Amino acid sequence: MQNHRSISLPLGVVIRRTPGVTRWARWSWRAVGVLPGAGPADWKELRREGDAVEYHAATVDLELHRTETESYLAELGTRQPSVYVILREGQPDCREDIEVTLATVSPFEAQDYADTGEEMIEQIPMPDALRAWVEAFVELHHKPQEFVKRRRDRQRVDLVEDGVGDARIRQLSDVYRAPHPKPKVVR
Repeated sequence: MQNHRSISLPLGVVIRRTPGVTRWARWSWRAVGVLPGAGPADWKELRREGDAVEYHAATVDLELHRTETESYLAELGTRQPSVYVILREGQPDCREDIEVTLATVSPFEAQDYADTGEEMIEQIPMPDALRAWVEAFVELHHKPQEFVKRRRDRQRVDLVEDGVGDARIRQLSDVYRAPHPKPKVVR
């Protein structure tokens, strides 16, 4: 593995289409696998079992960046390291109802997409060969950051009362007290 800032690997995404469970959702779509090193694909049918069909929906580049090795380590340290596939509802010109947007092994990047609420994030177990590839990249590029404890300033900040009110206006009482309602005048 060369010493580059980033590397990429073509990753095929396998999508399974099953009949929907409600009358409003005709189909249910789910990413079920990845194919490291796959060639280009456009919804190539792989397998059919009754109404369920699996497609090699798309091939996207899985990119690793040397500045994100901390997130890759976090994923590799989980019980079952995964690849996160980001799916969106298909655009009008799409062949199917769903489109593959991205694949990543960074749980932090996947969380960013989950926060928007517009995409679906599918977590797929990482194949052993892909895991070895990610581990080799992390081993080559990861530099642990040393914890630096912040030192306090020795300056006393409690001696000056900035923002307690305008010094030009005479204060008759504590400026932090709650205002009392004005008494009603009965005429």
